[in-house]
Amino acid sequence: MKLVYNERIKLLATALNNMAVATVVTAVVGPTVGILNGTPGAAITAWWVLSGVLWFLAGIGLHLLGQGVLGRLKR
Repeated sequence: MKLVYNERIKLLATALNNMAVATVVTAVVGPTVGILNGTPGAAITAWWVLSGVLWFLAGIGLHLLGQGVLGRLKR
């Protein structure tokens, strides 16, 4: 049963890390590329920067949560 438990923990950690990557790409990388390509209506504002920083921190938090979950692996 220990092997099944460990695999489930690894699956959960992977899911959290994937959500972290998706969060950063969707909320930070995507809009940045849009602005750099001159997308109509895209502008760098203080709100955009604050939002990007907050979403980036959320992505880091999800990644760290995934690492913390890995600490529950059994030997």
